[in-house]
Amino acid sequence: MLNRRTFSGALSAGLLRGASAPAPPNILWITAEDIGPQLGCYGDRYAVTPQLDRLAARSLRYLHCWSNAPVCAPARTAIISGVYPPSTGSEHMRSQTRMPAFMRMYPQLLREAGYYATNNSKEDYNLDKPEGVWDDSSPRAHWRNRRPGQPFFAIFNFTSTHESQIRRRPHTLTHDPAGVRVPPYHPDTPEVRHDWAQYYDNLTTLDGQAAHVLAELEADGLASDTIVFFYGDHGSGMPRHKRCPYNSGLQVPLLVHIPDKFRRLAPNDYRAGGQTKRLVSFVDLAPSVLSLAGIRPPEWMQGHAFLGRYAAPPQPYVYGFRGRMDERYDLVRSVRDQRYVYVRNYMPHLPYGQHLAYMFETPTTQVWKRLYDEGKLTPVQRRFWEPRPPEELYDLERDPDEVENLADSPAHRAVRDRLRAAQQDLARRIRDVGFLPEDEIHSRAEGSTPYEMARDDRRYPFARVFAAAEQAASREPAPDYASLLRDADSAVRYWGAMALLIRGGEAVRAGRELLLRALDDPAPAVQIAAARALGQYGGQDALQRSLAVLVERADASRNPYYAAVQALNALDALDERARPVLARIRQLPDTSQDASRNPRTRDYTGRLLRKTLADLGGDR
Repeated sequence: MLNRRTFSGALSAGLLRGASAPAPPNILWITAEDIGPQLGCYGDRYAVTPQLDRLAARSLRYLHCWSNAPVCAPARTAIISGVYPPSTGSEHMRSQTRMPAFMRMYPQLLREAGYYATNNSKEDYNLDKPEGVWDDSSPRAHWRNRRPGQPFFAIFNFTSTHESQIRRRPHTLTHDPAGVRVPPYHPDTPEVRHDWAQYYDNLTTLDGQAAHVLAELEADGLASDTIVFFYGDHGSGMPRHKRCPYNSGLQVPLLVHIPDKFRRLAPNDYRAGGQTKRLVSFVDLAPSVLSLAGIRPPEWMQGHAFLGRYAAPPQPYVYGFRGRMDERYDLVRSVRDQRYVYVRNYMPHLPYGQHLAYMFETPTTQVWKRLYDEGKLTPVQRRFWEPRPPEELYDLERDPDEVENLADSPAHRAVRDRLRAAQQDLARRIRDVGFLPEDEIHSRAEGSTPYEMARDDRRYPFARVFAAAEQAASREPAPDYASLLRDADSAVRYWGAMALLIRGGEAVRAGRELLLRALDDPAPAVQIAAARALGQYGGQDALQRSLAVLVERADASRNPYYAAVQALNALDALDERARPVLARIRQLPDTSQDASRNPRTRDYTGRLLRKTLADLGGDR
């Protein structure tokens, strides 16, 4: 915690640099939830955002800024740490883990340098917050509460554009639904048009809120002393944007205004009202704000400063990821350069449109799924609800909606291979722990942290696990299932079972005996993956054994919590095949009201139980 003595010392240190030493800038972040670049200043003629457009006229507009995750908690975790969440074991939505002791959240470093650091007010980090991160993190937080003359770093975060506000009813539209551009992957229905129009209404509301903060800055006589950022925390809250690591889910607006007195901190291409194609992402924000404050970013930060004294050269790629989205598991990695987006689906047997209770509250989601079930969608519109290819590649210049997959195009093979190599290289460099089942991220890191565990080959033989995942999700000839399922490491065995599940009926029947033995594996994740494969494709006798394993592992009172979530996902995937154990499913504990559980995730078992029981007609 920064006390008066520390603050005085920091100011004294600044004075010792000499009376002519430049004063540090104030830094203001205005952030919005769930918005893509659907603003007037980004060329969207349907948007009504005059105040943000005025800010853009005196700022540098970033055309290629990515959130690293298409959902809030892991995206904000990348920002607060400057480290990719798959490196710290914090990629899954509202998971909770710890950073190593040597790491600190960037506001701590700002405060040590004398800054007054405030956050108004959402945090939502997947990493435990140490003491002394903020001077104030609350709805009352404001630069006006600092000591006289103290430089400030302040965040104002607005929720008026959040996914939940798209579906808030009643709502009288100000944007005409007839003017909506419906993207080709959405069905053109009144519900979809209303949701899109309401999203744009919310952007106009946000525009006024941002203007209010900027007016306060001006009224306080601080505009010429303050560097201003405006950005969104990931793509829009519409389905196939939020939660999907395409450009549609990761691209956000980023405006940076640097007053004349601080132009020494601006990049070479800075011009008021200008734009840049420089690739930047959220993992770069922490090192950038430190660099603006004159603080050298620590070497353990994985992002690259794009502003300030310690700005790094432009990077050739930015990276995205998708892990567990609320109660549903997935594993996707993506990367883009100036033109192309590459997506690697490590669980291609799953659709993007898995049933997430929260996502299904949006009318667009509901009507889209109903029309899919009725067979009334175009091929492009159906894809959201169907299994995915292992690899996807999109040309954003020719196909900004990302609907023409070029991964198998001979003309684009070199591009695909280059971006694939970039994605694999990042996984190796950061020791991506997302290739572990979630319960093993925590169990292997016991007494330490996932980041430190991942750098110990005895606890996480990354090369073997990563190779197994690549084989499991590949189009290449089938891997040696027997070797994978007999490996000494449980994560390799897990990917051996997943390889059979991903390939479906014929592969599962061929590997039936291996999977039956895996039902007795000591690792819950291996048991569950094998049971799901056998339950779906292994025949009636295998189904009975599989159901017994899944019901046993789905009991959150007797198993690691995330193993129970994995097992409940498997039971739900079996649909009618799970009916023989309906009575036992009814008796499984719902942890939603269990005060001893993490309040951020404890409802996931309840959501899965309610969905499974509703499908089977067996509500509690």
